[in-house]
Amino acid sequence: MPKLPQRTRGLALALATAAVLAATVSVGAPAASAGARHRAAPRLAVGVTTWDLAINSTRPWQRGDLRQVRAFERLVHTRASIVMWYADWAHARPELEQLRAVAARGDIPEITWEPWNYLAGPHQSRFTLASIIAGRHDVLIRRWARALRRYRGRVLLRFAQEMNSTTYPWCEGINGNRPGQFVKAWRHVHAIFARAHATNVRWIWSPVARGGVPLNPSQYPGERYVDIVGLSGFNAGRVLHWGGWRSFAAIFGPAVATLRRLAPTKPIQISEVASVSVGGDQARWIRAMFAYLATQPRITSLVWFDLQKQTDWRITSRRSGQAFAAGLRLLAKHGAGA
Repeated sequence: MPKLPQRTRGLALALATAAVLAATVSVGAPAASAGARHRAAPRLAVGVTTWDLAINSTRPWQRGDLRQVRAFERLVHTRASIVMWYADWAHARPELEQLRAVAARGDIPEITWEPWNYLAGPHQSRFTLASIIAGRHDVLIRRWARALRRYRGRVLLRFAQEMNSTTYPWCEGINGNRPGQFVKAWRHVHAIFARAHATNVRWIWSPVARGGVPLNPSQYPGERYVDIVGLSGFNAGRVLHWGGWRSFAAIFGPAVATLRRLAPTKPIQISEVASVSVGGDQARWIRAMFAYLATQPRITSLVWFDLQKQTDWRITSRRSGQAFAAGLRLLAKHGAGA
């Protein structure tokens, strides 16, 4: 997604989380439900990002900010097992307390790690792909690698997302970047983590699925350098200029097919997804989303983009929350699992 508006501007816990995560191949099974919460089907890990998590580069989120995650869980009658936040290279630091706060819930932390100053737009000479390849950010990269290694629990690292667009300074074709440089930059960063022995990090390669923005196989770093392939996509209805009411299958179907060919051994994550509720039926859209997911066992995790940014992507109605819970029951009934 485009950048946020400028105006916004325990080791034991980690080891316990690692034990939970070891139960599955891709990202881990949902933690045990509490009360009347519905437990997600074993093969689909449900995640969420919220406003306080999304503005982490401006104001590092604190343990108390996870109340927004709990509010989402109550509404959709589902325990989120992935908590995702954003960290840019210009402002954010690796915060072990954040990782431990997620571990205390028994959940998996996912960091969308962005090599830019998120306040400055897509053209930033400081953050070209060439600058990464040349090693000008190696001190910062090593700091992150060593911090995540110290955490020891599994971390999902969604690095330089939506590289097939023109939204960010790491996209090829803008900001002085040339074809082939994205893969070189990715492998350079990955090598630093390997040398730091940060083997608890799982790498997510996550292009955007949107009309007119095809996936570019030449930007895929290769099987050795990617653990999970992801996609982001949104149903904006008529609210945004790039919208038009489109089903989950219409948004993601072609890109999922491409990922199955490009990375046939990798699990797929829907890394950012949401639908507006204006101009259509959000609850019906969510039900159709889960009907599609029931046919796609390669999709093992989904992160709902539950915040207001550009428009309101949140699930706010009881009816939409019930549709989400019913969709998970559908997956359990079908028994689609990896």
